[in-house]
Amino acid sequence: MKEEANYLKNSLDLAFTYLGDIREDFLPELDFKEVGKITSIAVSVAKVSGLPGVGFDELLSFPGGVQGIVFNVDADEVGVVLLSDYWRLKAGDEVRRTGRVMDILVGEKLLGRVLDPLGRPLDNRGPLKVSHRLPVERPAPPIMNRSPVTEPLQTGIKVIDALIPIGRGQRELILGDRQTGKTTIAIDTILNQRDQNILCIYCAIGQRASATAKVVATLKEKGAMEYTVVIVTEGNDSPGLTYVAPYAATSIAEFYMEQGRDVLIVYDDLTHHARAYRELSLLLRRPPGREAFPGDIFYIHSRLLERATHLSEDLGGGSLSALPIIETEVQNISAYIPTNLISITDGQIYLSPSLFELGVLPAIDFGKSVSRVGGKAQRRAYRDVTGDLKLAYAQYEELETFARFGARLDEETKNIINHGKKIRICLNQNEFSPVNIFAQIVLLMALKKKLLDRVPQAQMEEAKSLLLDASKDTPDEIQKLFINDQVLSLDQQKVITDLIKESLAPLLKD
Repeated sequence: MKEEANYLKNSLDLAFTYLGDIREDFLPELDFKEVGKITSIAVSVAKVSGLPGVGFDELLSFPGGVQGIVFNVDADEVGVVLLSDYWRLKAGDEVRRTGRVMDILVGEKLLGRVLDPLGRPLDNRGPLKVSHRLPVERPAPPIMNRSPVTEPLQTGIKVIDALIPIGRGQRELILGDRQTGKTTIAIDTILNQRDQNILCIYCAIGQRASATAKVVATLKEKGAMEYTVVIVTEGNDSPGLTYVAPYAATSIAEFYMEQGRDVLIVYDDLTHHARAYRELSLLLRRPPGREAFPGDIFYIHSRLLERATHLSEDLGGGSLSALPIIETEVQNISAYIPTNLISITDGQIYLSPSLFELGVLPAIDFGKSVSRVGGKAQRRAYRDVTGDLKLAYAQYEELETFARFGARLDEETKNIINHGKKIRICLNQNEFSPVNIFAQIVLLMALKKKLLDRVPQAQMEEAKSLLLDASKDTPDEIQKLFINDQVLSLDQQKVITDLIKESLAPLLKD
């Protein structure tokens, strides 16, 4: 019996070898890949038949170099999202499987470049000299591979670093009506990462070409492109390309994070991303839900933002911090997409158009802004000087209304209002001018000790300049305490207080 089995095995091996030789000798040009055809085509989507083995999210190849991603897998045909030049295609064209999902080039050479989500350069600096690729859709790191968020991400924006601190590995939503300064906050944060050993990814999703060009010009002018990668889709790009953009940008960021580096990614903005996905879903006849968005609109953003994290030391200790931006309409933060993103992220920074109109810049509304990581990711020096700052400012905002109507106020109320005005002026900040940690601590210390309350309001801008100059004279040993996250002793606080008093002496009232 054993001999018969061996004989049968040897016969089969010989037969397979012979058949292989025949295929190699007589059928060298035969292509065994599945080939289908387009049955119908619409704006940015196509229906394809004849691909029985195709998988969800698989990349398909169309004539003329057009690529598409499988979105719907039905019994007789598949729905495909097209990524470019779909107007050249027609029904009956051949479609080929690639056997892989969509991926993007990643590597060190991407720093300083401007790309589209397919990895094509947009900066006229020649082709990318990288060969490593990563899928644009990747699973988020599991909980056991993550570490707590404890290291601060300094934005250089006084009001955020003092009252709404952000940590490395955190997801902080920026939301507000259009033209209230959302992108400015994100760009200021990128500018402040210079010499901080943090790489940055700026993902422009469906933005106007002029707005994106302005951002890139600012980054170049301030020297931030050295550590930044820009991913761009414009408003006239296909919705498929707009949909893929944030996932491609995140894969580039993850490449650096997995090397043990700290990365910041800005999604500007996810409103356009949600609308592009809604457009694709409706074209593919997916059932609409609230506000015509498909039922899985929450999932597309949650699986994106869950990729932002702080990896454990065993995996290199890298971090990916996310600043997603969302646009509200008439201050409605309870709309569908804003509430989805608020529930996904670790806090939000809300920009009020009312404050913007009053000239309060950045126009951050403290009452609607929060960081769920909070003080755990804030340096101790900040916690020492910002203890009651938010409460004092909230009291001022409550009393400000009465003061406008000329109500008769007692002396204590007048002092609260005067102190609140000084807080507002000190926290005001011009765009593209991040403030370093030493200057921030000196300003905040002056507010805490109420040393600015005696400065005339007309001279507050001069007082701020004097304090910023004085911060440069902070003793080296105290600066090291700031950097090493150590508590200031009473004597060290007195040194800073004396420095403030000395710089403000020419402006103080008698």
